[in-house]
Formats: sequence, structure tokens, C-alpha cells
Amino acid sequence: QAKECNGVKAPIDTSKPNPNEVEFDNLYLDMNGIIHPCTHPEDKPAPKNEDEMMVAIFEYIDRIFNIVRPRRLLYMAIDGVAPRAKMNQQRSRRFRASKEGMEAAEERQKIRREILAKGGILPPDEVKERFDSNCITPGTEFMDNLAKCLRYYIADRLNSDPGWKNLTVILSDASAPGEGEHKIMDYIRRQRAQPNHDPNTHHCLCGADADLIMLGLATHEPNFTIIREEFKPNKPKPCGLCNQMGHEVKDCQGLPREKQGKHDQFADSLPVAEQEFIFIRLCVLREYLERELTMASLPFTFDFERSVDDWVFMCFFVGNDFLPHLPSLEIREGAIDRLVNIYKNVVHKTGGYLTESGFVNLQRVQMIMLAVGEVEDSIFKKRKDDDDNFKRRQKEKRKRMKRDQPSFIPGGQFSPQALGNRSSPQAISNPRQAAFEMRMHDRQNSTTSSSPNTSLNSDGSPSLGGGIKRKAEDSDSEPEPEDNIRLWETGWKQRYYKNKFDVDASDEKFRRKVVQSYVEGLCWVLRYYYQGCASWNWYYPFHYAPFASDFEGIADMPSDFEKGSKPFKPLEQLMGVFPAASGNFLPPTWRKLMTDPESSIIDFYPEDFAIDLNGKKYAWQGVALLPFVDERRLRAALEEVYPDLTPEESRRNSLGGDVLFVGKHHPLCDFIVEQYETKNTEPVDIPPELCHGIQGKLTLNENAVLPDQTVESPVPTLRDLTQNSAVSISFKDPQFDEDFVFKAVVLPGAKKPAPVLKPGDWEKTNNDGRPWRPQLGFNRDRKAVHLDQSAFRTLGHTMPRERGMPGMYANAVPLGTYGSPYTRPLMSGQQQIPKLLSNLRPQESWRGPTPLLQQTPQRTAGAAPLLAWNRMLQSQNQFQPNQYQGLGGPMNYPQRPEDRMDRGRQV
Repeated sequence: QAKECNGVKAPIDTSKPNPNEVEFDNLYLDMNGIIHPCTHPEDKPAPKNEDEMMVAIFEYIDRIFNIVRPRRLLYMAIDGVAPRAKMNQQRSRRFRASKEGMEAAEERQKIRREILAKGGILPPDEVKERFDSNCITPGTEFMDNLAKCLRYYIADRLNSDPGWKNLTVILSDASAPGEGEHKIMDYIRRQRAQPNHDPNTHHCLCGADADLIMLGLATHEPNFTIIREEFKPNKPKPCGLCNQMGHEVKDCQGLPREKQGKHDQFADSLPVAEQEFIFIRLCVLREYLERELTMASLPFTFDFERSVDDWVFMCFFVGNDFLPHLPSLEIREGAIDRLVNIYKNVVHKTGGYLTESGFVNLQRVQMIMLAVGEVEDSIFKKRKDDDDNFKRRQKEKRKRMKRDQPSFIPGGQFSPQALGNRSSPQAISNPRQAAFEMRMHDRQNSTTSSSPNTSLNSDGSPSLGGGIKRKAEDSDSEPEPEDNIRLWETGWKQRYYKNKFDVDASDEKFRRKVVQSYVEGLCWVLRYYYQGCASWNWYYPFHYAPFASDFEGIADMPSDFEKGSKPFKPLEQLMGVFPAASGNFLPPTWRKLMTDPESSIIDFYPEDFAIDLNGKKYAWQGVALLPFVDERRLRAALEEVYPDLTPEESRRNSLGGDVLFVGKHHPLCDFIVEQYETKNTEPVDIPPELCHGIQGKLTLNENAVLPDQTVESPVPTLRDLTQNSAVSISFKDPQFDEDFVFKAVVLPGAKKPAPVLKPGDWEKTNNDGRPWRPQLGFNRDRKAVHLDQSAFRTLGHTMPRERGMPGMYANAVPLGTYGSPYTRPLMSGQQQIPKLLSNLRPQESWRGPTPLLQQTPQRTAGAAPLLAWNRMLQSQNQFQPNQYQGLGGPMNYPQRPEDRMDRGRQV
């Protein structure tokens, strides 16, 4: 982390060795995982405008770069146009975000009006435009501006940062089709297939998505690490109405905030701490998997790399971005462990592995799925039992808390204060009136709540006629969403298909159609992870998944995809994923297709839609029942409005590619400059010896960053680069035939990392019950920081006097450093040894005062023996520096004025 001095952060020299005791070659940034927290953060105030957002993104990248310090390549990938299979999920997310944002704003206004009507106090409602995160989608002006800002940022760092000196930087912005993480994987796959690739390259991928773990394993690179933000749950958030901490909008009372101490104006401001990051080391995960998946007595040769591919494939059944998870497999119920156990039992019969380099053997997969289907009924029943037990425990917990709750808690100035509260207690004002109010409040409570379920007669005696009916909100049970499927009861399959698909379970043809689509999806996803996008047009056309027991006869199902499919254009994708509320990001005539009742595709944009909780508790876990977009109808409607696009909109609607940047010190710089000087319009191969073995094609870029040409800043608060020496050029990955298969193997020459795990790490309870904390750095045997004698002496001059006992560090020697526990300190009032410094031997004059062990202990007559506690309290009097020191400290180190004053007071 950068050190700060007088409010200015000192730059970090990233050219120095990595403090985590590991050196990375390549750093890949999945930029959407950076853009979202920088544009609409949850734990700090949001940026005021787009310029502040861009600066926040720059600072975030700097922070990651300072930690990782790549030596060869920095690859920034922003999500471009996604495959059709992903667009369904994007559509669901954006419609939900729009709906939830509008509902939250309406609810907030409603509660605000109610509070103000009751006389509550709320800060004025700021009229500010809500940032619509839907603009973080390819084709919008925001993403176009982001690409310009990142080009400026890269040029600036290549010119000024020594850590970027020999770095190759590739920017794949939103105009290049494909999801960010899959563009990164495609780059790695294609470079691995080149003869000049270093098989021991150390990769580091930044991103928070769980599928990055699977993608990293799928590369079979021995050195692959993921860096991500450390997740800290239950972070405090201020109320959206009164900006106070401790409650949500729905519980806001509009009460004025009570001042908690003298300097309370910052009490409710969010603590802005720098985000912490953790490394996930896939080589360690591979060690765990190797122990977990190794099987003896197989009828075929065991291959760990193939078993890792099977494990990745089985994880798809639990859920991914392209397919709904099977009803019987919930990750929180240990579905992955269940699948692994079934896999290890069945694999002896399969005759081989389930997958090979991204291609699925459906006959073997069928055996696994039918084995899961045999236990489906017991899984559903156990789920119901576990749910009932959990509700019962929660009900008992609520009753216990209600019973143990004190009958009366004083409020206001007499309210209980948390232990360790640093604010000084306020003086009590008007205690008699406060005591009277508390007595009256207590009397009211005792008369009205003598018994919660007993009504009283006019004379105050209990009535026998019956109790007062308890209100619904006082009930211990929470309202549960109605479950019409009841998977734990007989007939669950019939009810599921009737309720979810509106067909009878006996309709064998329809069930087979659902299963075939799901099997196609499994094959498409695995191909996507290992070979790249098999089809840009394929998608799963249902909202729900079939049961595992339905996977009969899948061995003969076709799993091939159409070749030569093309991605959507950016504005076409916006029309496919945006709700009408986000239409302001589209051209006016395109926007009209979303709202005009006469539009031929108006049914794609419902104003409201149902959310099926599907057995879950919260709306965000449910299924958004949105109509699927018909690609042919959409394209036909857009043909009429394509002529209305301006040149700028047409540019944003075109597909682009990657751009490569280098600085003047990079070996490739002169080669690229020569291409511009000769105006060579033909693609040229990168000489791998000039670029760390990276290969691909280079072509001249129209909007290139060129040496000795000013790079204008797109952010007004940042300066133009008038002395630029960086250069950029269009880059294209090495190309292969459409039928080429990238082998999922460890490359020849790759060195297996040294084992990290120890025998105790295999046990699940190896942390002795303590909460897990990540280790610092990659060196597990790193020793903790140790203070030597000089450091303890320095502490004596820098530690504040108000901490602990006065002067504890000022005059005391560290225990066990200078003397033994039997050494006696001087008594208070005892004369100091004269000329203490003169007792030092000449050759050791730099050591400071003579250790007490070498002094003759002296006691005055009648002095009481010192106990251990007294020895510690009196230790500050072992030396009296003010008797032999001038203005300096020991050995004339300069002292702060307040230190000298404190020392004078300690005589």
C-alpha cells in the first residue's frame, strides 16, 4: 500500500521485487469486476460524476498492479457482446435491476412522506440523477468513453511508471466481442499452442466470479493464481433516508441523531478503508483435488488432468451463467461432494473419463446422471427435514431472546453505553424529570402487559371468556411463500412439469425436448470453457431444468453446433437485454420500438413481470419469467430503423478488436514505429523474441497512440501527455482452423510447483476452531516481525505517553533483553548512579546505557522488597535520562519538544 505523507500518497516503485515473495509474469484484469464497484460502490459514497468514476477505476488498477507487479504482460478485458446463451441472464439481471430500483425509490418516497407527516426529521431530499448501472453494457456512450480513458491511462503509466518499463499491455475493450474472462482464456489457449510459449509462465487473473476458478483449472497451467477482493459480510450501511447507521429504510423513524461525544460530526460517516485482496492459488487447489480424485484399481490408466476436467464439468450441474441448476443439486447442500462420491463409484463402470479437451462422452455422463436420479427422492425429503429443523431452531431462538429480553431499558441520557466507548459521558441534565418519566413508562408497561394473552374484567381480574387474539406481526413464524410443487411428497415430478412447463409429466416428447436442450447446453458450456464459443446463436430456451432421472437415452443425442455463426452487434445486443426504462442509452427511433404500443416487438419489453421464487426465500434468488427474444423478429424490426443511425452511433455499433501498447524501452517499440513509418497496411507477425514469446498479428491503428504526439486527456482533471513516448497498434491473436482442438494437457517442459500442503492441512478442523484468516504472502514459513534492542529504545521516544502507564516505554528496558527477571529496579527516591554513561567500555560506547545486569544493585535501608507487580510499575524509574541528557535523547537523537516536557514531568 502507498505510504501517505501530508495527505499526499508517495508512489510505489513496482519495479522492485514483489513483497508477497512471488514474481508474476502476466496479469489479466476482468475489467467488469473493477468497473461496477468503482461506479456504484456499496461501502463508500458514490462518485459524483463520470470523471470521478474514471479516476476511481485508474486507482483500482494501480492498487492491483502494485500488489501483483507483472513483468511481461498486462491484459485488460472489458465485456464485449456476449453469446446468445449469456444474453438471457444479462436480460434477466437488467430487467430486475430496473424494477428493483424503481420499487426502492417509490418505497423510499412513501416512507419519507409518512415520517414527515408524523413530524419526523429528515435531511432534505437531494435531487440527483440516479446512476443507471445498465450503461455498463457494450454499445453505450459510457463504455466508449471508458475505452478512451483506458487508452490514456495506459499511455500515461508507460511514460511515467518504472514498473511498466518493459511491459506489454493489451486492451480488449467493449467493441471486441466476447465476455472479458473468456477473451482472456482465448488469449491463453492460443498462446499455449505456439512453439515459443513459456510453459512455466506465472499467470494472475483478477476477478470476483467463481467461474474464474474453473476457467483457471481448465487451462492446465501449473502456475495460475486468482486475485480478488476479500469478501467481508455484513458491512454497515447508512439508512437511505436519514443517513444514520444502525437501521434500514423500512425501520426509519425520522429521529434526530443524538450527539455521541464532543467531536461527533463524523460519527455516522462510513469508514473508508482501502480494500483488501486475497490470492487463490490454483496449484494448492490442484493438490486438494489430486488427493480427493485419485482412485485405485481403475480398469484404465489414471490421469489426474482428465479427472480435473471431469470435476469442472460436474460443477456445471450445480449452476452456471448459461443453464439453470438441476432441482436436486444445491451447492449449499454439498452437491459437489455428492457428485464426486457418485463419480468415484460409477467411473469404474464407465470405462473412461467423462470429457476430453472440452468434448463430452454422453454415454458415460448418462450413467452419472441416472445414479443421481436414484437418490433424488431422498435428497428432496432430506431438504424438507433440514428446512423444518432450521425453522424450529430459529423459532426457539426467537422465543428465548424474547424471554431473556429485559422488561425495561432506560433511554436517552440514561441509556446503556457499549463497553469501550471512547466518547466521554455527558453530564446528566434534569435527572428528576427523567426519573419521573421512566417510572411512569414502567407503570404503563406493568398495567397493560400483565399477561399477553389474557383479557381483564372491569375490576382488573382475569377474564375467563377467552384471550385477545394475537396480531399476525407478533407471531413467531414468518410468512412463507406458497410451494405448489412439494418435492418431498409423492407425485413431485408430475406437479413440477405441470406447474413450471404447463405440460403433463406423461408428455414424453416434451420432456425429451427439455432434456435434449439441457444436454446441448452442457456440451456448449464445456466447449466454451475449453475451446471457445461453439455457437454465438445457441441458448437454452426454458426457465427451468429437468430432473436427473430424466437423463435416459441421451447417448445418441446430437451435440454439434452450427458453424460460422456471428455475434450480435452492440446496439442489437442493447435491444435484446435492456428494459424500456434504460432506453435512453439507445437512439430515439430504436427506443421507440420498446415503448410504442404499435411496435412489432413490444412484447419483448414488459413493464412488469413475475418472479418465481422456485422454493427460495428471497426475490433475488427467484426466476424472472421474462419472454425470450426472437432473434429473427428483432432483426426484422431493426432493419427499419438502421438508416436513422448517426455516424457516431454507427461507429459505436461496429465490432472492434484488441490494441497492444508498449513503451519506448520495450524491445518491440522500434519494430512498431517502423510499421507506422513505412505505412505497411498488411498484417505482420510479432517477432516472439522481442515480446516474451507472445505471438499474433499487428496492423496499423487509425486512432493510435504515437511517440512525440500529444495524448489528450479525456478527464478534465488530468493533464495531457505532451511528451509521450508510448506507441499502440492493433493486435490479433494467432488464428487456427475452425476444427482445431486445443489440447487440455500440461505442456512439455512445465515444472510442477513444490507441494504446499502439510499433513495437517488435509483435516477439516486444522484451524483449532479459530476463524480462518489468509496467510500473508506466498511464503508459508515467513517469520513474524521481531523488534531488537534498538527498536525498543526507539519506541521509548515515539510512543504516546497516554497509552498504558505513563512513560512505560519511555524509560523501561524491554523485559528479558538487558537483564534477568531477578534484576531489581531502583526504588523511588533512591539516588541515581552518577556518571552512568561513563561506565561504558570505549569499544561499546554505541550501545547506550549500561544494562542493569552489569550494575551493582543498591537498596536504601528499610526499603520494602519489590514484588513482580511493583517491579513493573517502578520500572520507569530505572533510568532518569533528564539527569544526564541534554536536548537530545539517548546518544543525542533529536527529541520532539513535547517529549522533553514529558520527561521533565516524570522526575
